[in-house]
Amino acid sequence: MANITKWLLGLAIAPASLILVSNNAEASQIASEWFFGSWNCNIDGRPAQMEWKVVDDPKTTCSGGVCSRTSGVRLVGRFSDNGSAWVPLGRRFSSRQKQDLGIRYLGTEQDNWYLRYNSSTRIANGWTTWRGNRYPLQCRKRG
Repeated sequence: MANITKWLLGLAIAPASLILVSNNAEASQIASEWFFGSWNCNIDGRPAQMEWKVVDDPKTTCSGGVCSRTSGVRLVGRFSDNGSAWVPLGRRFSSRQKQDLGIRYLGTEQDNWYLRYNSSTRIANGWTTWRGNRYPLQCRKRG
């Protein structure tokens, strides 16, 4: 009887271990948005660069002696003004239909920016804000 119990317990553990294997979603499997990629920009007359990409973002969580790993992705944006250090950007909102992008500048003095893309010219026009003042921003998609 003890052997049968151990055997049945083994049968129950094997399928349970298969459940802990996660499906792998990778950045390359995510549908592209119009703003993904590299951009040459002009911010109030100065040259700048902007980039948006999706990166793999795996997570490991442990409880007691059992750990599980899940895969996921996250959007990464960054901006360099006139060759300065890259500063992270966050997406506040985006629209495929209108091709709008609301951006959160995540530098020391955080603020909200906006771009609207024209697919026929491959140019996005909008604005940045800094210390309460609005400045023009224009970006042309590379490649």
